[in-house]
Amino acid sequence: MACRCCSEGRRHSSILYSILRSQEERAVPAAGPAPRGCPCGSRRRVALRSPQVACKAASAVLVKTLRFVQNVPCFQELPLDEQLLLVRSCWAPLLLLGLAQERVHLETVESAEPSMLQRILTARQHGERPPAPAPAPAPAPAPAPGRPHHGPHPPSAGDIQAIKGFLAKCWSLDISTKEYAYLKGTVLFNPDLPGLQCTQYIEGLQREAQEALNEHVRLIHRGDEARFAKLNVVLSLLRSINANVVAELFFRPIIGAVNMDDMLLEMLCAKL
Repeated sequence: MACRCCSEGRRHSSILYSILRSQEERAVPAAGPAPRGCPCGSRRRVALRSPQVACKAASAVLVKTLRFVQNVPCFQELPLDEQLLLVRSCWAPLLLLGLAQERVHLETVESAEPSMLQRILTARQHGERPPAPAPAPAPAPAPAPGRPHHGPHPPSAGDIQAIKGFLAKCWSLDISTKEYAYLKGTVLFNPDLPGLQCTQYIEGLQREAQEALNEHVRLIHRGDEARFAKLNVVLSLLRSINANVVAELFFRPIIGAVNMDDMLLEMLCAKL
């Protein structure tokens, strides 16, 4: 049986009103300036310098992000299982867009693992047998399309650098509130997720978000013909960031092992 959103006429002819009416009102305090980090993520462990501060800011942004999603009438017309599928697939990029919009900086600390030479010299100094070379770590399995995998994935320096690069790109473009709204609409309404029933409806909403963004750019940034393409580069950067890394970085330090599916379901069904 067709879902209500597919069988009934749409209440709003444009996503413009739907998205803009739900813009957040309060800003989240920044967590301090972001230092430059080493781009090599293979031999460095990375953690937030002040996890309580950064995690509290990220949690506040996540709440605001889900409130934004809940207040989009087009989203409310979808069945609950479709809503949950969309949110599960896009909570991380939406959170990162929110962090960029609120200008939350990441201050991290890095500690290099001892090299093989250092370990051999240390072992000889203490009269121990030199350690054998550690086997190369197996590559982490790629998450299923639209869904983060739930195994542990400690953030590396490379992971953090990707997030910082995304934030820096957003700040360099000085993205406006409306542009963030249209980008969030594009991310939220992803028709390519397996299991969706209202694919055409969701595809139309994503297309409206992109058209509204393009129209806004043409009206406001008439001298910058490349801005629309630059904003879509922001979306491409988001796709390279693992959702599980975001969960490990921002939520594991304060609440331990994170089951984002359970947390998102609870938050989505709550009155935020």
